[in-house]
Amino acid sequence: MKKNKYRIHNIKLTIDETLEVIPRKVEKKLGLTEGTIEEDAYQVIKESIDARDEKTIYKVYTVDFEVPFGIRTKKNVGPAPDKNRGAVRHGDQPLTKEPVVVGFGPCGLFTALELARHGFSPIVIERGAAMEDRTKDVAAFWNEGQLNKESNVLFGEGGAGTFSDGKLTSGIKDVRVRYVLETFVDAGAPSDILYKQKPHIGTDVLRDVVVHLRKDIERFGGQILFNTALTDIEIEDGQVKAVEITQNGEKKKIETNTVFLAIGHSAGDTFHQLFELGLTMVQKPFSIGVRIEHPQAMIDQAQYGDEKRLPPADYKLSCKTKSGRGVYTFCMCPGGYVITTATQEGELSVNGMSNRARDSKLANSGVLCDVHTEDFGSDDVLAGFDFQRKYEKLAFENGKGGFNPPRCTWADFRDQTEDGKAVIESLPAFAVEAIQEALPIFGRKLKGFDSEEAILTAVETRSSAPVRILRDTTMQSNIKGIYPVGEGSGYAGGITSAACDGIKAAEKVITMFNAQWME
Repeated sequence: MKKNKYRIHNIKLTIDETLEVIPRKVEKKLGLTEGTIEEDAYQVIKESIDARDEKTIYKVYTVDFEVPFGIRTKKNVGPAPDKNRGAVRHGDQPLTKEPVVVGFGPCGLFTALELARHGFSPIVIERGAAMEDRTKDVAAFWNEGQLNKESNVLFGEGGAGTFSDGKLTSGIKDVRVRYVLETFVDAGAPSDILYKQKPHIGTDVLRDVVVHLRKDIERFGGQILFNTALTDIEIEDGQVKAVEITQNGEKKKIETNTVFLAIGHSAGDTFHQLFELGLTMVQKPFSIGVRIEHPQAMIDQAQYGDEKRLPPADYKLSCKTKSGRGVYTFCMCPGGYVITTATQEGELSVNGMSNRARDSKLANSGVLCDVHTEDFGSDDVLAGFDFQRKYEKLAFENGKGGFNPPRCTWADFRDQTEDGKAVIESLPAFAVEAIQEALPIFGRKLKGFDSEEAILTAVETRSSAPVRILRDTTMQSNIKGIYPVGEGSGYAGGITSAACDGIKAAEKVITMFNAQWME
């Protein structure tokens, strides 16, 4: 019997109720006979928490369900949208050389996976190490201050997102988002990321998921070259012809007509190299600020009241200061850790990370201020990288060396005491002023946020790249065959959107060429 599929919103469950009651809740809301919706004929699409009234907190669901008859469309109920992104058909031109993907963060990973699944045998070059060696390098950096410039918190298998909260929230409306989430689940991520309002994997789980996806790429015919740097791109008549790589000190050449630049936001040296090659780029605004840390119990109390049965609470705050600059919280990590990152000696930045359990008992997020391109102090396209490095060097120096970031309380930062001096002097004056104005505003929105004991750590500079590599409607740069993709190239803002951008670029190549004709 043919069944009709619908989507219903605003199904409320108490904290004690489990997902198994959803079919009965839907039936009651629609006036259907109990048992009309079979136990395997519904799917949770979204879960959120309504804590506006601390006395009555609900879990709120959007649900797709099937019934053997038609239902009249009304408020909160309508036909379920088609989540299938459809088949990607091969083009009819021969692709005689394997495509090259530069970078193996979320964007490069999904670019390569999409190409490999369609038989295009991509070659991935990643300057950092594979996961097992990379985690050892990161441990040596955090525990002993030993920096490996090529394998660290920002470079290596899985990219910068590997050492993060593994947040998968995204503001984009793209059918590929569901595909990305399902791919993560198939690779071992928890299934609740398919419906949580703010899904996250956790860095401890994400590491295994990334390795699983790497093995999928290899199983489909792709190859990943770790500890391999892009050192040159050969161009002829405005078209890429080959890439030069350096692996274990040895230079090699890979002939190719297709290069995906999924280089992430921290490879400043690579951006300089690409600029010299003639890729068209423009300056792009970004942000700078600090990490703020509170007891997780305080955030939970502010959001949930005395309710203790809910997961660690998060928040998202923003305001416009009197100067016109925006200040906002970024990459909030419930039950997480403030971590130190670096790619060069004598420089450091900070970020946030959470494991799957989010059980550190501390909450942190970035408190970031808008940086305008005019703040760079130069018309040089790459001036934003110099701006970043200036404050990362100051943070290193003010932290007294050893990759120990400067820290102080909000009270010392606010009152500009001697104890707050190291953090204050690691930021541009406009950011100090904006954050000092914003924190009391955030405290009025979220009780306790401006607690005098809140800890501020400097400096956060790597929320996005300060440059965009321009591309046309085919997603190619001014040099044909080069596809700038993902967060580093200026077209994404997180794990999920970066993955989707890589998939879209891969689709462009797949629909133009036919891998079955490769020599």
